[in-house]
Amino acid sequence: MTPQPQELPPAPEPLPHPVVDNHCHLDVKRRADDPEPDPVAALARARAVGVPRIVQIGCSLPTARWSVECARAHEQIVAGVALHPNTAPRHAESGTLQAAYDEIAALAADPSVRAVGETGLDYFRTPPGPGRQIQRDSFEWHIDLAKRLGKTLVIHDRDSHEDVLAVLDAVGAPQRWVMHCFSGDASFAEACLDRGAYLSFAGTVTFGNAEDLRGAAAITPSDRILVETDAPYLTPVPYRGRTNASHLIPWTMRTLAEVRGADLGELCVAVESNTFEAFGGAW
Repeated sequence: MTPQPQELPPAPEPLPHPVVDNHCHLDVKRRADDPEPDPVAALARARAVGVPRIVQIGCSLPTARWSVECARAHEQIVAGVALHPNTAPRHAESGTLQAAYDEIAALAADPSVRAVGETGLDYFRTPPGPGRQIQRDSFEWHIDLAKRLGKTLVIHDRDSHEDVLAVLDAVGAPQRWVMHCFSGDASFAEACLDRGAYLSFAGTVTFGNAEDLRGAAAITPSDRILVETDAPYLTPVPYRGRTNASHLIPWTMRTLAEVRGADLGELCVAVESNTFEAFGGAW
């Protein structure tokens, strides 16, 4: 008997006001038995719970191309494109890094693209050595691209807090930049906020062991907080471990409101407004 695709978690109670999923990978299948990518169906599920807009992120050449095509086809979706920190060293090893930069730059200039990212540093899978220098060089190249195009910078930061800030301090951050899937504590949040960041919180803020992260969410100003899924990853409680999707954002939003002692509706209004500001206007 042919196995059936795994079902996505059910929809939660809708939000009282729309918010934007500012970081999603609609094209990625987390498991082989996940449903095939279907932006129309994903948008319909998300819209039904108060998430009518998505920022689709492509961080390799194939996924960047797909993201631009998707954003062109769906007015509720805008794109971000970049080479992921773990992707850039592979291009360097194969001698294709400059060609990859050239294509990302061309894709980033498309009107459907609002962001350069996700770029940054990832020390979880890259040990000390040449790979980290390539990541840093790539990060600096993407920062420059965001500045040249006047687009938002979306930063991936894994086990690299201090070096991310060091690069930004050395070359200067763009006017608009987002710490994607913020993963630090309140002290690191303040360091990012002092430099002008928007902080984006994913389903990780609902995890039982995320007290430091909830502390960061609690002190983030109401005009600097964003929400995301990073779907299909980082599924919020109570469905942690299953495939994530934009329609599950209400779980994360309700946790953020609880942590902040905020009215959910007022927080949703702020998050939607902040996302439009962070990504260059409403769409």
